[in-house]
Amino acid sequence: MNTWWPYARLASAALAAAAIVAQLALTLQIAIDSPTPYGGHLPTVIANFFSFFTIESNVIAAVALAIGGIWGLRTRDAAAEPRWLAVLLVCASTYMIVTGIVYNALLRGLPLPQGATVPWSNEVLHVVIPLIMLADVLFAPRRRRLGWSAVTIAALFPIVWVVYTLLRSHTVISPSTGEAWWFPYPFLNWHRISPGEVTMYVIGIAVVIIGIAALVVWVGRRRGIRSVEQQPSPAL
Repeated sequence: MNTWWPYARLASAALAAAAIVAQLALTLQIAIDSPTPYGGHLPTVIANFFSFFTIESNVIAAVALAIGGIWGLRTRDAAAEPRWLAVLLVCASTYMIVTGIVYNALLRGLPLPQGATVPWSNEVLHVVIPLIMLADVLFAPRRRRLGWSAVTIAALFPIVWVVYTLLRSHTVISPSTGEAWWFPYPFLNWHRISPGEVTMYVIGIAVVIIGIAALVVWVGRRRGIRSVEQQPSPAL
């Protein structure tokens, strides 16, 4: 597994990048063809695109997989991956697994504007890459055992994302509807559901994120390699 896993990571990173680019290209084409000023405002459209947790998570996953693959090819011994890479992989795995769960539990059945998504890209970003990151947690060789502080690190980005999203929502005109607000996901839109429901969704997803991060770290501690500094000192 040590010999081919880095190639699998690199191929997965390329697949995630291709899916992101394909969806971005379609999104930009829709904006270019838009008959309204707000629909065709490319800076807003691009910022909105990269404000989706799904896109950001896939970018992080693509970077983590690419770096992990390159590290695996360049380091052929049995040493555990460096701590910074292990933490990056924990974060990427957590965010992608949560993306898969939230999309398939809350968003899968929601109708989307005809032609607004690239079907194969949508499945890659919401299903394939989450499954690949889950497989990486369970089977990737030379994973490092991390302390539980990695769970806290993994939780930081989603917290920042929620705060950013809620603060930004009323500074953006929706490109598709012209409304004076824009939310990446309907369960955050307090114009459509009550603030109490939004709060419950946020708390629920936060619990899921922390729980998944803890599970990812736990699996790593069960099957990972201790670093040299973690090895107990021999008795004198």
